[in-house]
Amino acid sequence: MSKISDFIGVSARKNVEEAIAKAHAHESFHALLSLTETRALERADAVDRGEITGSLAGVPFIAKDNFLTLGGTTTAASKILENFEAPLQATAIEKLEAEGAICIGKANLDAFAHGGSTENSAFGPTKNAVDQERVAGGSSGGSAVVVALGIVPFALGTDTGGSIRQPASFNGVVGMKPTYGTVSRYGVVAMASSTDTIGVLASNTDDAALVMGVMSGKDTKDMTTLPDFFTPTILEGKKKIGLIKEAMTDDVDPEVRRVTNEYIEKLRSAGHEVEEVSLSLLKYALAIYYIVVPAEISSNLGRYDGIRYGRRADASRLSELYGSSRDEGFMTENKRRIMIGSYVLSSGFFDAYYLQAQKVRTLLINEFNELFQSFDVLVAPVAPTPAFKLGENTNDPIKMYLADVMTVPASLAGLPAISVPAGKNEQGLPIGVQLIGKRRDDALLLALAKTIEENA
Repeated sequence: MSKISDFIGVSARKNVEEAIAKAHAHESFHALLSLTETRALERADAVDRGEITGSLAGVPFIAKDNFLTLGGTTTAASKILENFEAPLQATAIEKLEAEGAICIGKANLDAFAHGGSTENSAFGPTKNAVDQERVAGGSSGGSAVVVALGIVPFALGTDTGGSIRQPASFNGVVGMKPTYGTVSRYGVVAMASSTDTIGVLASNTDDAALVMGVMSGKDTKDMTTLPDFFTPTILEGKKKIGLIKEAMTDDVDPEVRRVTNEYIEKLRSAGHEVEEVSLSLLKYALAIYYIVVPAEISSNLGRYDGIRYGRRADASRLSELYGSSRDEGFMTENKRRIMIGSYVLSSGFFDAYYLQAQKVRTLLINEFNELFQSFDVLVAPVAPTPAFKLGENTNDPIKMYLADVMTVPASLAGLPAISVPAGKNEQGLPIGVQLIGKRRDDALLLALAKTIEENA
């Protein structure tokens, strides 16, 4: 894997050409949907001429293909947006480009970010960076794989319920999901507006912190953004850390528990105090998530009707146009979530499902707040298992959803969380550990993870 520092002070054109060559060399992983070679090389030449400067001048990166970018298509890995060329760029892309970074292409994902394996892409699955017979994780699977393969030093992803952290764990890279509102969502295809966050996948915590520092801050185009609070920091003093016991049950793979316990011992060896804590509502988090999030998805996908956005089917009547365009353009998982969301928002079931889920979500947030009165950071596995085999769970959506059980609580509460490489199982598959912090403690998580990373 490469680091940002490897690209600083080197010819930008050389950086971009080498990254593009690596992308072509690793095509069998299907981590990329497109390359924006022409625009990337033009920007590289401008950097070399001194016309573009900044802290990331000449550093190539890749964006998940739900970020609007210039120089190519933005498909969200769906047929309905297969030929869509964005008229503008996402705020996160604009901020990175203002610092001289160069987007060289778009990474594969589950269509509209609906999934946890990148098998729901309309253009085929991405393969794990370590074992091509296994999934990359999702929905930011392509972004994790391009970093793990060393194509670029960092890639952008989105995390709605674990879509950065889980693929980061499966591929052995750092994956940072910030506090909700840290980075603008403007120009990113919406999934669930109350939990969507913009984050980064990188080979190390320093690079993740640098990129987060560039992207964070208030954006007048996204009213949910927070004033810029993110400043990379150095860890000071010893921290009190809580290990979530409900995340370490016999339902979790023994190798995942072993690696997590080994990471706990590293924290203790560094002088931190680690105690077991209870997050009793963890068992309800997945049920909350798969009521609230599909409800928001059904609303956000309403605009894709074959008229305002996306692919238009041949039809003789308006109702047929709507139905056929959506039927042809959406994947099975997209349709499943639209149907669930429409059901829980319907007049007969809104109070019984959606309203109750939001009430329990508030209870979960309160439980997190109580724990953070006594603890600085919480720790848990990222996923119950290492990367599973391609096709293993595709016919069982419930089993697929259970892969999110560890990551959705922090998303529902809007908390920052980071997946850090912690070890491997007996087959050599990467396993990550998740650190969760209080709102706006993003820099603390990165600083804590860095101290363990440096001593590894």
